[in-house]
Amino acid sequence: MCLGVPGRITQTHMDRGTPMATVDFGGVTKDVCLAFVPGSRVGDYVIIHAGFAITVLDEEAAHASLDLFEEIGIVDSESGAEGSVS
Repeated sequence: MCLGVPGRITQTHMDRGTPMATVDFGGVTKDVCLAFVPGSRVGDYVIIHAGFAITVLDEEAAHASLDLFEEIGIVDSESGAEGSVS
């Protein structure tokens, strides 16, 4: 099972002609591909799957998802780390 967690784009850049971004997941950052969300920009929240941003979320929806994930123990909002689900 794969879970797409919202993250916020903090920087964008091109890598050999491919739009890329640094995305912040509550303190943990990852470089991801923006090819599927060409209108995204710094400050946007995106859902990431397998290293690709697949959709842009509004800030309210992103925070609602993150709050739910924290509540069920999937994400720790203080560290940004994935938790364990028992």
